[in-house]
Amino acid sequence: MLTADQKAQENDAPLSDLNRAIAGKAIFTRQKEERIASIKRTKAALGPPLEQYRINSVLYHEYQKFQIDSAASYALKNLAIAKAMNSSNLIVTAQLDLANVYFPLNKFLEANELLQSINPRKISKDQLEDYYAAKAEFYEHYLANNENGEYQNRIREYQDSLLKILDHNSPAYQEKLTVRNIYAGHTRETEKLLLLALKTKNKMTPDYAMFTYLLGLSYAKQNESTKAIRYYAESAALDVKFAIKDNASMQELALLLNATGDIDNAYRCTQSAIEDALFSDSKFRTLHISEFYAIINAAYLKKEAKQKEQLRLYLILISALSIFLAGVAVYVYKQMKRESRIKKALNSTTVQLSELNRTLNSTNLRLNEANSALLEANKIKEVYIAQFFDLCSAYINKLENFRKVLNKKASEKHLDELIKILRSTAMVNEEIDELYKIFDRIFLSLYPNFISEFNSLLIPEERMSVKPGELLNTELRIYALIRLGITDSAQIAAFLRYSLSTIYNHRTSARNKAAVSRDSFEQSVMKIGLIEA
Repeated sequence: MLTADQKAQENDAPLSDLNRAIAGKAIFTRQKEERIASIKRTKAALGPPLEQYRINSVLYHEYQKFQIDSAASYALKNLAIAKAMNSSNLIVTAQLDLANVYFPLNKFLEANELLQSINPRKISKDQLEDYYAAKAEFYEHYLANNENGEYQNRIREYQDSLLKILDHNSPAYQEKLTVRNIYAGHTRETEKLLLLALKTKNKMTPDYAMFTYLLGLSYAKQNESTKAIRYYAESAALDVKFAIKDNASMQELALLLNATGDIDNAYRCTQSAIEDALFSDSKFRTLHISEFYAIINAAYLKKEAKQKEQLRLYLILISALSIFLAGVAVYVYKQMKRESRIKKALNSTTVQLSELNRTLNSTNLRLNEANSALLEANKIKEVYIAQFFDLCSAYINKLENFRKVLNKKASEKHLDELIKILRSTAMVNEEIDELYKIFDRIFLSLYPNFISEFNSLLIPEERMSVKPGELLNTELRIYALIRLGITDSAQIAAFLRYSLSTIYNHRTSARNKAAVSRDSFEQSVMKIGLIEA
């Protein structure tokens, strides 16, 4: 007799295989899409109507459990071709195909209308099998949404009719008989037949996936959850590998895993089932999975929160224990070293205090000297700046006086001579150039590293250099004035004799070249030379 843990371990392999399949689901989906694409590329689709009908049928069956709305479109195309050919046999086949994909799309009225338009007495045996199967499935889907005993009787009626005409050796007969027996309560007999049938099936076939699903269903009806999980997992893994998106195994497995407390796997299966239902556009699956998704999701979130809380508690306990052990170790160490440390401390305390006093006195002296040096440096800068502006003022006054003298001579009628002098700007330009040279020299004596520090604020390829014989160029001179606190563009323009727009352009250009934030560029310029000053 296996224990509960041993039974659970039996499901580890099937669930691991399922989880690997889910992880690689995108690969299986892409393989399916590539196979469909290769079918679509065949030239037969451009051939006669009957050949087009055949290709559409192939695509219909590829899409039937993959993307239901696409399957419906190919069934509709075949119905149009069949009507154009006036082939009653092909019309019935297309109608049955269309009805079968209308069920998962919850288009029950449309499906019922199609099935009612078919006269079962006038169709072939193969079509009659499909007709009875479709009628049974119609009531099965309808029963899932509307509890009604009459629908259950109709299902049994059409299942019985189907079983009478199916080949008893066919997989379809075995499948339908198994489903009938399971819902009739004959689960033990069904279990034996299914286990025997699985031994003869190739594991990598849709038939094997269907029979493992039915075996899982049989065990679920017997309340043998462990075995049901195993076979549901095998069936679900095969559905994933075959890119079957409209399936029941994953949903049933998720419900059973949740009921047995395996929340992690239940949540993983639920997520996969939702993805498949949305991908295939199966309204029927989406509706049913939404009924239990909230329950499983809430259970998963609750478990996750509980695990986090437990982890937090463990961390707190471990931290507290670590602190306690560290405290004990420190206490023991301190006790062992206490006497020798106290003796050494007493002997060195006086020496240390004396040394600290000397250090503090020396530090205070150095601070006083540094403060004096800073005050002196600030005073020197103020003097230089004052001398600079005095010199500027003197030059401007000299130029103004010179202009007045010339103007006076002009008023005394020495017009020819004086007009020529007045029109010449050579003297003014020479004086302005000299003024700028003096400004540059005084400024760089205050901030000798200005150019290199300014360039450090620019991206490497935009850094500036001055021409031979120059101390500062125009853009550097603008930012030299900004460094001195003259930030108003109008004042800078007046001093440098440029238009206001030129000053704006130079400032904007420099900010655009900045290696630092454009908004903080000029604030960074204002800090140049603080240490040196």
